[in-house]
Amino acid sequence: MPGENLSRDEAHERAALLSVDGYEVFLDLRSAVGESGQEPRTFRSVTTIRFRAEPGATSFADLVAPSVTALSLNGRDLDPAEVFDGTRIALDDLAEENELVVDAQCAYSRTGEGMHRFVDPEDGEVYLYTQYEPADARRVYANFEQPDLKAPYRFQVQAPEGWTVWSNGVGELSDGVWRFAETKPISTYITAVVAGPYHYVEDRYERVLDDGTRLEIPLGAMCRKGLAPHFDADDVFLVTKQGLDFFHDNFDYPYPFGKYDQAFVPEYNLGAMENPGLVTFREEFIFRGKVTQASYERRANVILHEMAHMWFGDLVTMRWWDDLWLKESFADFMGSFSMVEATRFTNGWITFANNRKAWAYRADQLPSTHPVTADIRDLEDAKLNFDGITYAKGASVLKQLVAYVGRDAFLEGARRYFKRHAYGNTVLGDLLSVLEETSGRDMAAWSRSWLQTAGVNSLTPQVILNAEGRVTELSVLQEAAESHPELRPHRVAVGLYRRAAGGALERYARAEVDVEGPRTVVAELAGEQAPELVLVNDDDLTYCKIRFDENSLATLREHLGDITDPLARALCWSALWSLTRDALMPARDFIGLVLRFAGRESDIGVLQMLHAWTNSALTHYAAPEWREEGARDLAEGALRELRIAEPGSQHQLTWARFLAAVASSPADLQLLQGLLDGTAKIDGLEIDQELRWALLTPLAAHGAADEEVLAAELARDDTASGKRHQVRCLAARPSAAVKAQAWASVVESSALSNALVEATISGFSQPSQRELAAPYVAKYFDAIERVWAERSIQIGMDVVRGLFPHLQSDEATLAAADAWLSAHEASAPALRRLVLEARDDLARSLRAQACDAS
Repeated sequence: MPGENLSRDEAHERAALLSVDGYEVFLDLRSAVGESGQEPRTFRSVTTIRFRAEPGATSFADLVAPSVTALSLNGRDLDPAEVFDGTRIALDDLAEENELVVDAQCAYSRTGEGMHRFVDPEDGEVYLYTQYEPADARRVYANFEQPDLKAPYRFQVQAPEGWTVWSNGVGELSDGVWRFAETKPISTYITAVVAGPYHYVEDRYERVLDDGTRLEIPLGAMCRKGLAPHFDADDVFLVTKQGLDFFHDNFDYPYPFGKYDQAFVPEYNLGAMENPGLVTFREEFIFRGKVTQASYERRANVILHEMAHMWFGDLVTMRWWDDLWLKESFADFMGSFSMVEATRFTNGWITFANNRKAWAYRADQLPSTHPVTADIRDLEDAKLNFDGITYAKGASVLKQLVAYVGRDAFLEGARRYFKRHAYGNTVLGDLLSVLEETSGRDMAAWSRSWLQTAGVNSLTPQVILNAEGRVTELSVLQEAAESHPELRPHRVAVGLYRRAAGGALERYARAEVDVEGPRTVVAELAGEQAPELVLVNDDDLTYCKIRFDENSLATLREHLGDITDPLARALCWSALWSLTRDALMPARDFIGLVLRFAGRESDIGVLQMLHAWTNSALTHYAAPEWREEGARDLAEGALRELRIAEPGSQHQLTWARFLAAVASSPADLQLLQGLLDGTAKIDGLEIDQELRWALLTPLAAHGAADEEVLAAELARDDTASGKRHQVRCLAARPSAAVKAQAWASVVESSALSNALVEATISGFSQPSQRELAAPYVAKYFDAIERVWAERSIQIGMDVVRGLFPHLQSDEATLAAADAWLSAHEASAPALRRLVLEARDDLARSLRAQACDAS
């Protein structure tokens, strides 16, 4: 039998053979506490599955477990040694109606996959939670692990005394066992259990529906006890209620899953997961120190993204992972849509344009880019397709779709989709059919261009002026990469900008047009005054790379900070970053623009994104011989802006964090040390614990904070968060012995949890330590196939992505990557994809460095 992977063909074959009537799952989690004499630590899992099948058929159930104690099929005992191979249970001679009972010992996880067990270093308390997507429910109970075999579930959980347990349905404790109400028919990957001494806060949502009935939804929010002092549950509930109002106002389908709990859990691999009735989030969304409004906006967006999944994904689910976009693209779009319309974060489309779409543009230019509707052959493919295409490009395409068919037609299509396919599974055609009904548009042609082809188009304005300085003709030129030559229909706004009397760069004319083919004339703008800046895709209606004519680019070099509209300004920044990544603008020019104009940026999320891009530009795209000068310029600029920022403002905090990120000179490091020990002060800047760790990281990386200093800081912050920060700082120290130890702890050992693996990898690679990391190029390529085979897919992804030698940006490293790819054509496709993507990033860096040096 194959191992843990499951192919699409196997899933389709199994779905054709059987249907599932229901699950009863009993978990005994009392083994989570106390000493364990075995490794791995296990818990008892007893599953009863009732299902129908073709009489005489042969199939299999899924279970990844160290051992099976007992098995029975239709009352007939089966020998686990004969039918269970560690990942699958062979099922022969099935009846029309069947009952499978599996009594197994399943393993607690330290990788965030399955039943994750976390011990809080602060107080020794144990916390459990599950995470399954795409296919890790089989690590907790026996099942048919594919999204189109939906069924209702009844969970029973026995837990240590004093614990509380939550699942998808409402639960109650009876005779020492937590018993949960039967769920609606849902897929395996969105079942969930959370257990432990969590701090829990309750609230309630109520509304009167159109038919006069009252909808009441119990709300809950939880976190570790150690985070309770920082938990702003009131704000979580506020956004939750605003989201429920928005989705009920627009979806015309009442929330179908009873209660709505939200659990903020430790060592979480994702942002969040849409388990119906029990959404899980990474606990970093509980802020231990001062953060900017961008952090609160990000949390609100994630809360609403997961809430949208209750309809797109949970109520109506894709048949197979090919149509993952049917839930993720919609949730990503609806998260921003609902946030802008229903919460205080009314500038959310600026963040979408500047942040989410940047993720999409990067992914869509990798050699692994794929259509929004992807070809997912198996579970390993599925795991890697939770990417910028499926989420952010798909959401961008939906934003374009709303411009194409209209808001009312789009939302009416969603309403019909929910009612028609409730508790079922769908494919692309099911959605397109309702949108054709509501819009009257040919959705097949739109889908072929936007959903079934890969790549991103570039749109460039071409302006012809007459002798009087007015526009004779303005056209939009559309281009595509040779590898993905599709030219698409774009509904765009074209904005013309000139400086007003006071110097502000403002829009004075705008026209919407359907861009078709390689050249489209914008007739409506003929006769307008000559623009200083032409912005194609003004208002960010479509998904494209914005390019500029020479006059517009010259204007931006001198007057970018004078653009008054924050969305237009964000679009220009994004376009300039695209030029830098594409080796069409020298990295030092982009850095120069940031130093000149970023201090005037009003949107805090845009400013934080500019800081991230600038750091990348210096690290990866600047010519090596200019890096030292560039780092000095950035540190001087960051300190200048820090000193003039409003005391106590979020801009001040952002510039302080950026200074820590780019500090390298003795004077910079002395200032950071002074801020830590109180000998230096900047009015209004509060050095809380999170900022202390941000200041310590560069000190550790430059040898100014040793193991003793970091141990003292951990003693000051002896928490799970503090431990992660300390591990990152320890791995960042500039020593060959430190690097060897960090490498061994991640690559040669599985002792670290997923969170500490991530922290170690983050600390290992430091831009100031390229020579120290150089010996690990060969070691990386020697190790990755073994790591991929031996470790969980999540840890494998973390290692392969995180330890790729990005900082060794030379032709020799590129050749080493090419040699590995040539010699490993038969390796796992998912592993090859990760290496190919990293190799492409490295080649892009070399092209950008050549541009910067020229």
